[in-house]
Order: sequence, then structure tokens, then C-alpha cells
Amino acid sequence: MKVRNPFFIKGYHGPEFFCDRVAETKKILAAVENGRDVTLMAPRRYGKTGLIHNVFSKLQKGFGPVYMDIFQISNLTEFTKAFSSRVVSELATPIEKTGKGLLDFFRCCRPTATPQPDGRVEFSFNIVPDDAEATLKDTFDFLESRKVEPVVAIDEFQQVREFPEKGVEAMLRSYVQFCSRSHFIFAGSKKHLMEEMFALPRGPFYQSTQLMNIDVIERNSFSSFAEGFFRRSGRCFDRDSFEYLYDRFNGVTWYLQVVLNRVWERESGLDSQEAVDETVEQLIDEGEPTYSDLLLSQTVSAQSVLKAVAAEGIVKEISAKALIDKYNLPVGSTIRSLVRELVDRNLVYKSTAGYSIYDQLFSLWLRR
Repeated sequence: MKVRNPFFIKGYHGPEFFCDRVAETKKILAAVENGRDVTLMAPRRYGKTGLIHNVFSKLQKGFGPVYMDIFQISNLTEFTKAFSSRVVSELATPIEKTGKGLLDFFRCCRPTATPQPDGRVEFSFNIVPDDAEATLKDTFDFLESRKVEPVVAIDEFQQVREFPEKGVEAMLRSYVQFCSRSHFIFAGSKKHLMEEMFALPRGPFYQSTQLMNIDVIERNSFSSFAEGFFRRSGRCFDRDSFEYLYDRFNGVTWYLQVVLNRVWERESGLDSQEAVDETVEQLIDEGEPTYSDLLLSQTVSAQSVLKAVAAEGIVKEISAKALIDKYNLPVGSTIRSLVRELVDRNLVYKSTAGYSIYDQLFSLWLRR
């Protein structure tokens, strides 16, 4: 019988297929169980979402997990629709799922129940902008009325800063601070925005949560995790080749998973660095149409900056004269403004080490 590929690149498939994060899981569980909200920060593809679901899988009886990702949400009305739908779908009682009792909570709109093939009931809300704030307040009241203690994880939470309505952060903070039974995990990939919201005195959420930054998984942990699957299936696993893969993508979880997912298909397994290189080239080839369109959609100056950052790998000082002269880049405030825009659009990533291309496969394509 064919052995199932254990290197999943989307979704959470249980602790057996989840690598490490033991300390982080324990830390978040301790915070939740002791009444502390958590702010979780890391770049995209580091495994924040998987970590949240791993925490959910280990919650004690009496807690009710709710997860939502707001990356694609652009205003308060959309947020309220998504938030209310997820909360009611996950936490409504069997009687409430028949429609009885929900109108006691939601005064402005009637939730619509849709039975799912697996037996679950999903709720949706048709909310007009004028009713968004009232429905949001109703949803927080609904949360607090549950017999279980809700644990609500909102992924890409920095997106609320992009909403056109004023005061959304302060409004959410005013609701959250009076939740005595509900717990919140605010996760985000734009560290500078999350820190402005949670770590600076001017932010409405200042000092309201336990701050956590997650780094890449330690190489020996990931190596042992991957090797176990390869060995048990009778496939080759060369540790030096894994080290090469780990270093090539700086240990970032998603890239390791996606390469190992492809390598798993090889009868010879992970037997050489060539196996890694061939797989990476295949991934870059598949992404080339997208990468080409993405590059051509940028201004000429932005294209030059992206190519320069990719060529350097890490750029400590983006406006350094040597870098500008080497790649014929715009000077002074022009390049700084351009890079800020590229950071905001998730094309360039800013860390303590400097600037780099956010998508490492895109970076490799740019270097071709």
C-alpha cells in the first residue's frame, strides 16, 4: 500500500504531522489556561497557523476554539460578518443551531443556517454597514454567554489597521477588555505593525497581551522529524542533504515542507543535494509565469530594487551609496519610500538583519 505523503503544505493534520514547537505550544496553553491573551508574531510561512491549531488540539475540555484569518478582509462590515459567522458556527449549542435563541443575541440581523455535508451547521450574517458595530457588540455578548470558555484566534490581525473606518482598534480593545471568560490569540505577520498595536504606548492594545515572537524550528528537530518519516517508509534520508536544504531556505517551515513534499515522490528519497536542487528548480519553473507577471507589474525603479535585494540576499542599509551605485538605484528619500511600499505589499521583508525578498522562491527566480 502506498504510504501517504506526510509533508503537508496546507491545513493542520494532527500532532503526528506537526514538527516540534513544544515550548511554544506549552507557553500559549499556559497563557490561555491562566487568563492571558496572546499576541503571536512571525513572518508568513513560519507556521503560525499550524501552531495555533496545534494549541487548539491540546486544549482541555471546557474550552471552545474559534479560528479566523482576516488577511483578505478590508473593512469593518466584512470583519463583523466573518467574526460573527465563525463564532456562532463554532460555539452555538445544538438548540441554537436549530435557530432557537439566537435572536435573543442578534438584534439587527438574523443569522442564516446552512447544513454542511459532514453534519455541521455553518452560520452566515447579511450585515449592512450601519449595523456592523451593533452586531459586533452582540457577538461579543454571545461569546461571553457560552458555557465553554471561548479561545478566539484572529490571524493576520494587523489587517484591521487597513480598514477605512476610524477607531476600529480602540473599539475592539474596548470589547476584549471586558471579556472575562473569552481568551484571544492575535496573530500577525507584519511585525512592525503588530508592535505598533501591542508594544507601543500609543496603541490601544498596549500591555494587554503576552507578546510572543516565533522563530524558525531548530534544524536538528526538523531533521529528526523528517528523517523519521523517510526511514519508516524505507526511503533514503541523507542528513547532509537536509542540512543543505535547511540552509538554502533559512529554516523557514513552508519551504522545507514544500521541497520535502516533492522529494518524497522520488523513489531514491532524499539521497543527495542534487535531489534538493532539482526539486527547487522545478518549483521555480512552475512559478515562473506568476513571478514574471509580478515583476512586470512593478515600476522600473521597483524592479531594480527587487533585483538588487535578491542579488544581495540581505541588505543591511537600503540607501547605502555603495548599493545604489552598484545597481544604479534611485537615491535618498526616493528609494526609502519605494522600499516602504514594497514592505507594505509583502514583496520585501524587513528584519533586524536587514531587507530581503519575502518569497524566497521569487528571490531565487530573480537571481536567474
